[in-house]
Amino acid sequence: MIPTIIVHGGAKTISDDKVAANNAGCTAAAAGWAVLISGGSAAEAVEAAIRVLEADQTFNASLGATLNSDGEVELDAAIMEGSLSWGAVAAVQGVRHPISVARKIMDDKPRLLVARGAERFAIDCGAEMCKKEDLIAEEQWQQWKEDQKVSDRPNTVGCVALDAGGILAAGTSTGGTTKQQQGRVGDTAVVGSGLYADNKLGACSTTGDGESIIPVVLAKTAIDFLTGDRHPDEAAQMAIDALKSKVKGEAGCILVDRQGRIGWAYNSSHMACAYMTQGQDKVAFFTKK
Repeated sequence: MIPTIIVHGGAKTISDDKVAANNAGCTAAAAGWAVLISGGSAAEAVEAAIRVLEADQTFNASLGATLNSDGEVELDAAIMEGSLSWGAVAAVQGVRHPISVARKIMDDKPRLLVARGAERFAIDCGAEMCKKEDLIAEEQWQQWKEDQKVSDRPNTVGCVALDAGGILAAGTSTGGTTKQQQGRVGDTAVVGSGLYADNKLGACSTTGDGESIIPVVLAKTAIDFLTGDRHPDEAAQMAIDALKSKVKGEAGCILVDRQGRIGWAYNSSHMACAYMTQGQDKVAFFTKK
């Protein structure tokens, strides 16, 4: 199999002054690629890449996440392997890397843990914890206080990878939407909507308006479109077109099929993404249409 990895920083509007930061952030693909070429698994690569995105204030995941209605950071994340193993957390606070907690859940047994229960699990498994206030970035705090509309905040970060053993994995992580109601959970932690992986077809991570993505089960829809050896680019576009035909809202998705081919599509103004694959010694970026 041809090891491959692709990351996205969210379907959104990217202002000119944020293009460089988005591209720089998407070098997170290199962290996952380093795992793959050293013989690591797809899930390990996805976790490694998303941890980098979670630590970057450019993106709406962990540090730099949007604030909810109470001015707090609540985080969702999920990871899934193509063997149909998965784990997810939602509405957690004080967790630096929710993707790693989701990974630990996947390795334990498939389930979605939320809020205090998920936080207790994170503590018990030795995850990196912090004061919940430590995840509030100054820029996000000022925007929340001033009630600013933040048009260029991404909805989700994500990653999809294929390892040398032919195993696929997908992951997602988010801080949700600006001033969302406390306890709101979007598509990110929902298998089939925010992510999906099937070793017989491919893997997908989505981004966008969760309340639009969930009813059309966007990630699973995109994977189903890979049937018949359809190229991931075409499958991704078909999935976005299907969403647009049924609901309002912006969305994007990234795909890798079992052959290691990549694809992506979105109906937002922009979507920051980057990938690496065999024979490519640097990250390839795609930000604007």
